[in-house]
Amino acid sequence: MKIEEMNRENEMIYSGHSACPGCGAALAVRFLTKTLGPNLAIALTASCWSIIAGVPPLTALKCPILHCPFPSAGSVGSGLRRGLNAKGMLDTTVVVLAGDGGTFDIGLQALSGAAQRNEDYIFVCYDNEAYMNTGMQTSSATPFGARTNTAPYPLFKEGQKKDIVQIMAAHSIPYAATATVAFPEDMENKFKFAKELKGFRFIHILSPCPPGWGTESSDTIELSRLAVSSGAFPLFEVKYGMEWRMTTPLEDKRTPLGDYLGIQRRFKDIDSERLKILQEEVNYEWELLQDKVRRSEILK
Repeated sequence: MKIEEMNRENEMIYSGHSACPGCGAALAVRFLTKTLGPNLAIALTASCWSIIAGVPPLTALKCPILHCPFPSAGSVGSGLRRGLNAKGMLDTTVVVLAGDGGTFDIGLQALSGAAQRNEDYIFVCYDNEAYMNTGMQTSSATPFGARTNTAPYPLFKEGQKKDIVQIMAAHSIPYAATATVAFPEDMENKFKFAKELKGFRFIHILSPCPPGWGTESSDTIELSRLAVSSGAFPLFEVKYGMEWRMTTPLEDKRTPLGDYLGIQRRFKDIDSERLKILQEEVNYEWELLQDKVRRSEILK
């Protein structure tokens, strides 16, 4: 059998779904479902993906989907896992899929509770940095200086983006990691590793949104790559809140943040002062991350 035919057989998403062209979230879920395999059940909170997935029989995914309200994804995932255990379906992988609204904001309480209980499933946040499905409103994942429909010109997002991985690592969960569609092998390795673990696992995927970010559909992969090379979205993993490791090391000189932001119309009116603030924020967070990595290496 040819490799191309094998890849088609492994697809877990039907063609012709309703995602926007160039949707980073659609590509991310394609990768995760192919990696985790057919024995998969997904709890899906209100988000772009609840529209993309649809409802039976008009569904885009080749696995069972349990739609749930915005704030309850963490709890529903817990119940789904325990229900499958009670039925003896221990080998079924449970994934909770949520956007940044259902993770950083509305779903944070249930997410934190599930992490604290060390529930046995993988929580995946595809982060397009705003409430894109309901009109591109600001979320706490929206970067400082970005325009949204609740922060139109001359307004912009105030305050830093919430560090969700740091929050999850503080729960001392078995595994937390970041990923992007520009580095599919890195993403695949993280899902394979997470699948073999027990307990609560969290994977944060940056997912460019062409209409929300004001980019071309063909820019999604390049944007994801620039997010990593600029240090705005570094790729790393954390085990039990203690062992921090970079998974895609950068070159000695990082890409200027302006190269990443300049492609996006939501940052079209950003001035030099705001860009400087953003660059300083990225530099500061980068140094904090590198310090955690160095400390982890010393403790080994």
